[in-house]
Amino acid sequence: MPHPFVLITGCSSGIGLAAARALGDQGFTVIASARRQEDVARLQQLGLLAVQLDLADEASISRGAAEALALAGGRLYGLFNNGAYGQPGALEDLPTAALREQFNTNLFGWHQLIREVLPAMLAVGEGRIVQNSSVLGLVAMKFRGAYNASKFAIEGYTDTLRLELAGTGVQVSLIEPGPIDTRFRANARAAFLRHIDPDTSRHSAAYQQTLSRLEREGGARGFTLPSEACIPPLLHALRSKRPKHRYPVTFPTRLFTVLRRLLPSRWLDKLLIKSA
Repeated sequence: MPHPFVLITGCSSGIGLAAARALGDQGFTVIASARRQEDVARLQQLGLLAVQLDLADEASISRGAAEALALAGGRLYGLFNNGAYGQPGALEDLPTAALREQFNTNLFGWHQLIREVLPAMLAVGEGRIVQNSSVLGLVAMKFRGAYNASKFAIEGYTDTLRLELAGTGVQVSLIEPGPIDTRFRANARAAFLRHIDPDTSRHSAAYQQTLSRLEREGGARGFTLPSEACIPPLLHALRSKRPKHRYPVTFPTRLFTVLRRLLPSRWLDKLLIKSA
């Protein structure tokens, strides 16, 4: 199919923006989406088709999906679910509202968007759904419980979706990045300060380290890769006749994929407890 249409969420920066640019260069017709209207305008100035789509707002998802399908003439080939954020903080300190917000964006919004666009893919008997997960969908780390839970959920959700769509022509893949150089830290810091009072927690000393980490620019222990590292697996997931179920990106993801299989859980816990 010439110039297949692909809808990408979370395109204001980072992996989503890099994917929108790269896929356009590779012959796809990209429909980029972003939560804020000013980011949509900026994407349009870059020459991209763009729609406003807030993954935490059901009405916005429906409007954005309808507009994207209209732009694609009903023939949407691919969906790259990428828009997400991280909510730091110990689980004991997180109000239930913070967990609900995390899941609204990182899981429920993705689910609704899939339900909005999947009928068009099923109608033509082909399509690709690519979900941007995380190394934290494979192993858990301290003070990332809300994000861990949302990404563990995405892993199970996507595996189930793949089984249920077998034989339909719609194929489903996961990309699992480790540390990527994006605005993720800045957004996570804002979420932390919105919901956590570090001075009243028994974890106050550890939270100072958390804030220092979130404020630090540059790579994490030399393992951080640019957003463009996610483009080759995304292209393979969209183009290959036999896309992989999972695409690990960065050394930490590949390492923990192996360690999770080989190490007893107590040994893995000892390693993860030491993680920052």
